[in-house]
Amino acid sequence: MKKKCGSLGVFLCMGFVVASAVVGAERPNIVVFLADDMGWGDVRCNGNEKMITPNIDKLASQGVRFTQCYSACGVCSPSRSAILTGRTPYRNGVWRHLSGNGPSHLRASETTYPELLRAAGYETCHVGKWHLLSKNQFNNPEFPQPGDHGYDYWFYTHNNAAPSHKNPNNFVRNGEPAGELEGYSAPIVAHEGIHWLDEVRDPSKPFALSVWFHEPHAPVATDPRFSSLYEGDRNAKHLGNITQLDFALGALLDALEERGLSENTLIIFTSDNGPEGKGGATGGSTGGLRGRKRNDYEGGIRVPGVVRWPGHIEPGTVSDVPVIGSDIFSTVLAVCGIPQPTDRTIDGVSMLPAFEGKPVARKTPLFWRTHVSPPEDRLAMRIDNWKLVANDTMTAFELYDIPNDAQEENNLAQQMPEKTEEMKKILVKLWKEIEAEGPRDWWEGEKQKPKSGGKLSY
Repeated sequence: MKKKCGSLGVFLCMGFVVASAVVGAERPNIVVFLADDMGWGDVRCNGNEKMITPNIDKLASQGVRFTQCYSACGVCSPSRSAILTGRTPYRNGVWRHLSGNGPSHLRASETTYPELLRAAGYETCHVGKWHLLSKNQFNNPEFPQPGDHGYDYWFYTHNNAAPSHKNPNNFVRNGEPAGELEGYSAPIVAHEGIHWLDEVRDPSKPFALSVWFHEPHAPVATDPRFSSLYEGDRNAKHLGNITQLDFALGALLDALEERGLSENTLIIFTSDNGPEGKGGATGGSTGGLRGRKRNDYEGGIRVPGVVRWPGHIEPGTVSDVPVIGSDIFSTVLAVCGIPQPTDRTIDGVSMLPAFEGKPVARKTPLFWRTHVSPPEDRLAMRIDNWKLVANDTMTAFELYDIPNDAQEENNLAQQMPEKTEEMKKILVKLWKEIEAEGPRDWWEGEKQKPKSGGKLSY
């Protein structure tokens, strides 16, 4: 693997010193839960009375629920990369859904929050889906694996649980295939996280745990005890799959409570993008928002968002402040007393003010670019109330006042040409900056191949 060195190595050492010098409080543990293809409307606490999600709802009642929480992309690999790096996906190299073979991956040169926490004395663990490598790179030491991005322990799959959520056989634990596992994916993932808490981690150290579920991504397989809760509904399997995830989340939350860890643990729950399918019997709910997965309208990128931090967040808080997946990076560093890197652009900001419903100060506007296949690239940018949606060539634009038109039914571009032009100029400039920082050759045909040693230059 390409090693980090020079100024970044110095920064990591400095991060350790600063974090070790935090005075007056024990450093908090960090747990980040991530659902896969869960729509904004797929939880009861966001108004879907059909859903049975008692643990997510309880988490919201104990902390803050964000009504305008966004993933950093309309598909999963890019949005996951932003969570770990605080950087919009095109900057960090994960510019599209990493479904096949190719050079793209989360670059070794990127700095993740688990890396910085590990350098500061944290124990780190990832359980569940990864999907930050191309298929040919999974569990291949020539490419950066979770251990190269800051995790001491990892139990992961490339993409989906296979052959489905039931009895998956494609998990790898610290480089070794785990074989066929009996049960359903989310409870299996939660059980592994509990095993790590009890049997692996050093209890004298603070910890950071990533729990990235596969549910409710297709192909769905649901334990009958959960699908039966929706008996008679044509979408019972999918709905039950979300309750299956909720059950697994609850098991881990109970484990934290039983071990006396809850009070000093920051918990974040969100999703990687909006729901798959067309709704009804074929997918989840956007809560009435326009668009779905693979789309930069609200339904493709607005997702559930809940944060609990006892003693720091007033229980039952509802925040309308827009936040995005890349903010997780900055927030985790802020609560752990670790400085952000200064040698690169960080798009995310700390959500700490938003925990109280106060606005956050952004240098970089909220930005999305979701690539499916030409000409289906889409871009979007939000500044305050205003959201601009553009086509892939940035020649056609739509303007929406999101707080007053969350369904994006009223395109104001022609009615407000001056505001549209103002937003357009900012978007074009922002994209040029992002494009210049990322590995442009990867997204221009993905023609770059590994050299003789099998290693890439990124």
